[in-house]
Amino acid sequence: MPTAAMPQAQGHADFTQDHFTLFGLPQRFALDGAALTQAWRQIQAAVHPDRFAGAPAAEKRLAMQWSTQVNTAYRTLKDPQLRAAYLCELRGAAIHAERNTAMPTAFLMQQMQWREALDEAREAGDAAAIHDLLQTVEQARSRVLAQLTVLLDDASQDEQARAALEAAEQVRVLMFIDRFRQDLGPLAMRAASQAPHPAHPTHPTHPAA
Repeated sequence: MPTAAMPQAQGHADFTQDHFTLFGLPQRFALDGAALTQAWRQIQAAVHPDRFAGAPAAEKRLAMQWSTQVNTAYRTLKDPQLRAAYLCELRGAAIHAERNTAMPTAFLMQQMQWREALDEAREAGDAAAIHDLLQTVEQARSRVLAQLTVLLDDASQDEQARAALEAAEQVRVLMFIDRFRQDLGPLAMRAASQAPHPAHPTHPTHPAA
């Protein structure tokens, strides 16, 4: 089991260490979620501000900084999209999604097809089509996650920079997919709830003997 780097609420605090080092985990996209949660709980138990209620003001501030740092790191590594983006940044390929929307051309076409399919299904009130589209999007998401694992975990040292740039494109794909599935999920549930249910067969009544 990896050993978390236990921060100290007194003395010198190193806030420059990366999130993986903080939790004693390797810099990999394929991450042991249970080990991450265990390390987070271990560190939070040590630096939670409540433990320093009676400490000097400087120690209280430091404990608060550590607690915030640990929570931010945990949220980042727990979420696949944020974890992949963070790894890309560590390897010199920051996402910059607000000004860089570069994605593979094939996926741009896929986006258009999904949006058209959603518009048609929504207009027709076709619950089955919306559900099928959601399943298609989930499958696409799984493929992107698998591709990110290859690019971020399996690239050699010489290929790491190029792989990180490719991974950054895949992260932007994942960002779109996650937004689209968030919009699609409630629609699928609503359409399913409004779909007509098959009538129960009626049994003929027999005259009393």
